[in-house]
Amino acid sequence: MHVARVLMVAPVRDIDIAVAWYERLLGRPADTRPMPSLADWHLTEGGWLQVFEDAEHAGSTLLNLEVPELDRALAELAERGLTAGPVRTGGQRTRIAALEDPDGNRVTLLENPVA
Repeated sequence: MHVARVLMVAPVRDIDIAVAWYERLLGRPADTRPMPSLADWHLTEGGWLQVFEDAEHAGSTLLNLEVPELDRALAELAERGLTAGPVRTGGQRTRIAALEDPDGNRVTLLENPVA
């Protein structure tokens, strides 16, 4: 099986509130809004984040975003008014910090220098 793209989907209660929050998280507007209830960010060539209005499932998602420098990413988020939880260590050299969108979907930033 060939996989052309990986989509992370965060279900949310209110698309407008969520889009504003994810714009702050990612530092830019959505790449596309293919329908009123959906926003897409093309994060890598084959990895997209979709925010989709689905009140029944809102807050049930875990999103992991690998960043090259966790401290720099956390500083950028702080400048945009977003604060992650404490930095923790996972494995031998991975560092992680998490925050939640307005619906409780957890977004974990991870720095893995051995990847």
